[in-house]
Amino acid sequence: MTTASATRKERLDARVTREEKKIIEEAAGLRGTSASDFLRMAAKEAALNTIREHETLTLTENSRRVFVEALLNPPVPNEKAIAAAKRYKREIA
Repeated sequence: MTTASATRKERLDARVTREEKKIIEEAAGLRGTSASDFLRMAAKEAALNTIREHETLTLTENSRRVFVEALLNPPVPNEKAIAAAKRYKREIA
């Protein structure tokens, strides 16, 4: 669940410096939230951004053209590709 009413049962602990704690508490106060909620929201946002960065395919202009061309005009499968597809169907289906 991602709602505010979701039960939080898991726990994460982090050691911080006095300066880090002060900054976090100040930022949390500015947002009108607790330091714990601020840390939880900030960590989740950073985690989601990191995951998105690793899921995004970034290509050069030339690579992008080659990729799109392969999608629009795929090559005829060779014997190895056909054999691999048959193995996949036997093992998975």
